[in-house]
Amino acid sequence: MTGLIHIYTGDGKGKTTAAVGLAVRCAGSGANVVFCQFLKNNQSSELNILRMIPQITLVQTAPTLGFYKSMTAEQRTESKHICIGLLEKAITAALTNNARLLVLDEVVAAYNHQMLDRERLLAFLREKPAELEIVLTGRKPAPELIELADYLSEVTKLKHPFDRGIPARRGIEK
Repeated sequence: MTGLIHIYTGDGKGKTTAAVGLAVRCAGSGANVVFCQFLKNNQSSELNILRMIPQITLVQTAPTLGFYKSMTAEQRTESKHICIGLLEKAITAALTNNARLLVLDEVVAAYNHQMLDRERLLAFLREKPAELEIVLTGRKPAPELIELADYLSEVTKLKHPFDRGIPARRGIEK
């Protein structure tokens, strides 16, 4: 089976949720999955259930240093170091675990902020194992990422409770 590349993008809620759903579906078929989150901490509720599924390998993220735009130069340097390492760990895990699916959640944001080795990611996407399916999530993917994608799905925000001052709720948005 040929593995394809997906990008889930847009300003709406559901990009990570869609990636998690695909990871669960793939694992449910008996296939191995590697799931990695960039620029997020280990507090997202979906990680609790993904940890319980034997076919899913989580590449652990480090504690987030906050939103990119509010980071100091030192924090950005530290985050870049973390993201470079995460990408390598995710690629290695996908290759060594004979993964059918690799999810790189929020890798688009890391790419856009130059928080990882862009050429390494692009080269891996171009030269990935033929059967490996890859999901990239995040807003505003660069044209070179879009060009490599087989699926480009946009989640559009039409209305969101955050706009009314309702913070992210555990189990729903986080």
